[in-house]
Amino acid sequence: MLKIRLIAVILVRDGRVVQSVQFKHTNVIHYDPIHAIESFNQWAIDEMVLLNVSRDGGASRDSFVGIVNNISKKCFVPLCVGGWISDIDYAKTILVNGADKLIVNTFAFLHPQFISQLAQKFGNQCVVVSIDSQQDTNGEEFVVVDRGGRMTDTGTVEWACKAEGFGAGEVFINSIDFDGKRNGYNISLIRSVRHAVSIPVIAMGGVLKWEHLAQGVTEAGADAVAAANIFHYTEQSTRKAKKFLLEKGLNFRNV
Repeated sequence: MLKIRLIAVILVRDGRVVQSVQFKHTNVIHYDPIHAIESFNQWAIDEMVLLNVSRDGGASRDSFVGIVNNISKKCFVPLCVGGWISDIDYAKTILVNGADKLIVNTFAFLHPQFISQLAQKFGNQCVVVSIDSQQDTNGEEFVVVDRGGRMTDTGTVEWACKAEGFGAGEVFINSIDFDGKRNGYNISLIRSVRHAVSIPVIAMGGVLKWEHLAQGVTEAGADAVAAANIFHYTEQSTRKAKKFLLEKGLNFRNV
């Protein structure tokens, strides 16, 4: 049986690690992403996600490659990298500079054949489709693109299924309504996606305490649980989280 993964997410805006609250990236947590990576390496994390959330993709892409390269030299767990990946050449550059997986979002939604191109070029296991979801006034979940700026008319579960069909190896589900709110994951959303697809589902958005991570597994059925903000504010955070999850009897890799 495959182990459940504990994933630390690092959001980088203009070279600095930032906090996210409903996709507003305002507070700088670290001025150097390397510091965050070095800490997590020591703290029993299973995987890292590094996202370029800079508003100017054209200006940030080249400098972000340098960050990926530097981080990959310090990172001893799988590194999944995303943000402004919109062509095969840039995807290859990210991988050559140390990423193990690619995470794609808006461009993949607008051009779903891009998922197939990535999968054919680099393998399905390398392609993670990130899906940002938000409820409409009726409580229905829809895909949101452009860094949380535009709600589409495509249902979140519907797009997750299509992404799998186009070749995604995993889906990374983030609820804008829950992001940074510290009330735990959007359990019903994660559970719905988990029941609809056969590829691994990563839960993201809203973790304040270790119990929320456990709920992502026991109540939502996620194959991996991810968090960003909470891991940056607690000493040896991921080690403590992993210890808690193991004591719950959950199938995580041992510390």
